[in-house]
Amino acid sequence: MDTRLVVFDLDGTLVDSRRDLADSANEMLAGYGAPPLGEEAIGRMVGSGAAQLVARALEAANLEVPLETALAQFLAHYDRRLTHHTRPYPGIPELLDELAAGDVKMSLLTNKPLDASTRILETFNLIDHFRLLVGGDGPWPRKPQPDGLRFLMKEESAEPADTVLIGDSSVDLQTARNGGVRICLARYGFGFLDLAPEMLRGDEILVDRARDIAQAIR
Repeated sequence: MDTRLVVFDLDGTLVDSRRDLADSANEMLAGYGAPPLGEEAIGRMVGSGAAQLVARALEAANLEVPLETALAQFLAHYDRRLTHHTRPYPGIPELLDELAAGDVKMSLLTNKPLDASTRILETFNLIDHFRLLVGGDGPWPRKPQPDGLRFLMKEESAEPADTVLIGDSSVDLQTARNGGVRICLARYGFGFLDLAPEMLRGDEILVDRARDIAQAIR
């Protein structure tokens, strides 16, 4: 069946936000006197929401501090850094234009808070491609729970067979499986580094460049 709905993840799929996330996490850790963690190491902690990122960073730094306090500090630092280094991956604007020209509906499903997600998309003039956006602070459980994905499909009158989730991480892979939709994994995304090969069944769509996604999901 032809693809009618494409649901995009944000971090590691549409935009490379790893450095801003890492800098914000390390600024939070520095406030507790801890040394910085590597950018790649922090990138592996991204995907399940800010609270999980902070919890993992605290654990890696061997810090025992209240998660709620550390999370508030991280979010404040990240709010200031949101698009200092974050940029769309090469080919993303062209990909979205191509899909829109093909009359494919596009939505966003991310565990990042909706306000931050919206600001990033607005900064890079990408937001007009998405009619619906579901963030990690909405009324649905975060990925990999499929509730947000199912909401988007219902709103767009799309069946699982004609829906594709584009992501880069094990969280996205499990979300697609939980929702019964096809998955296209962006190997260029930093989340793919933490996806164990044994998780793949062989029916996934794998791409190395954003510009290859449109052809791959047809």
